[in-house]
Amino acid sequence: MVFSSVIFLFRFLPIFLICYFAAPRRMKNIVLFLGSLFFYAWGEPIYILLMLFSTVVDYVNGRLIERCRGSRRAVIPLAASVVINVAVLCLFKYSDFLIGTVNDLAGTSLPLLQLPLPIGISFYTFQTMSYTIDVYRGDAKVQKNILDFGVYVSMFPQLIAGPIVKYRDVSEQLHDRPVDLYAVSHGAGRFCIGLAKKVLLANSIGMLWTDVSGRNYQEISMLTAWLGIIAFAFQIYFDFSGYSDMAIGLGEILGFHFPENFRYPYISASVTEFWRRWHISLGSWFREYVYIPLGGNRKGLPRQLVNILLVWMLTGIWHGAGWNFLFWGLWFAFLLVLEKLFLGKVLSWLPRIAGILYTLVTVLIGWVLFAVETPSGILGYIRAMAGVGGLIDGNALYLAGEYYILLLIALAASTPIPRMLAERLQQKKTSPCIAVCRLGEKVIPAALLVLAIAGIVEGSYNPFLYFRF
Repeated sequence: MVFSSVIFLFRFLPIFLICYFAAPRRMKNIVLFLGSLFFYAWGEPIYILLMLFSTVVDYVNGRLIERCRGSRRAVIPLAASVVINVAVLCLFKYSDFLIGTVNDLAGTSLPLLQLPLPIGISFYTFQTMSYTIDVYRGDAKVQKNILDFGVYVSMFPQLIAGPIVKYRDVSEQLHDRPVDLYAVSHGAGRFCIGLAKKVLLANSIGMLWTDVSGRNYQEISMLTAWLGIIAFAFQIYFDFSGYSDMAIGLGEILGFHFPENFRYPYISASVTEFWRRWHISLGSWFREYVYIPLGGNRKGLPRQLVNILLVWMLTGIWHGAGWNFLFWGLWFAFLLVLEKLFLGKVLSWLPRIAGILYTLVTVLIGWVLFAVETPSGILGYIRAMAGVGGLIDGNALYLAGEYYILLLIALAASTPIPRMLAERLQQKKTSPCIAVCRLGEKVIPAALLVLAIAGIVEGSYNPFLYFRF
């Protein structure tokens, strides 16, 4: 079940919210837990058992870590948690890729397991591992109520695509989360904006990428190739950030405060800054649980560069079982190493617009590695971007004419300009400005909701890119 669907908006969500707010405070976690299980079971009922298994494993290991605190034995349940979680993730996500690689290299014909990928496994696995690690470190108190821990793992707003929430950030909210009318109203508005980003922008601009990516890359012009990958860049941003907005908004309605996941990444003046603004919760997870334990920047520059390489190899692999994701991670590792060595200083001397243009070009090349699955396809698409197939053709002009308005809207919406204009209007203390701002806070989300619902009802193109991660 996806948020941008009729069944979620008009059946599941209203029924769930009625039950949730009608329930007394001590029963809300039960309602949320059962509702989350139903939400997940709608698409993959058998994999509820896998999620519950992960929940029980890390709950038990958390209790064992607490029982062994002060003893060297505490590392045993910690290791058990990490090994079991990583093993389950590898089994379902990477087994066929590894078997296929062995077959290709060794000439064997080992049968593939062909296990369907459980939705959201990468997200909730990282969440549960962060819990046991934090308990071991003493950064979080052990959770003795298995229902509360089950709510943390399974709560549907951020279950299938994040943001990745650390247990310590919501531990208090699991048993005490007062909700007021303002929080519900603000959360609902945030949800509507996220839904509009997903349906009105991501889905619409994604059709341009679908058109271009379905063509022979050796025959497309440079303009066509650039239009296509720009469209993909906007699609994945509005798809994923829109989903994060919806998750954060739903969490606020329920009394939770989830971390921000995006802060206008396409205005970054370096790749380093880009990754401080894109998928913030994932970057924070790798920094805290991989990069810093490896030594971070505390053991000299050579060790730091190796740590960056290892982290970005893992980041690439986390996104999917394919060579293109590894190439994608290595590409950004290469850029981050360059910026750490000398390029960061060069960019700081240049006008910010030069840094933004550099970042956009390098990120767009990265999106080619991310979106195109085969090495030959990647090479072919980059050659097309370089103009090998010609600079411009009739198809490029047609696509530009069809999508230029949507591209301009997406460009504006991916910057803080609309928010800055709204804030500037709010700063004016005149009565008309105050009235317009208050009206806009209610009318704009409502209008976006109506338009998004119309788009859902009328449209058939409604992919969700991060379901496969």
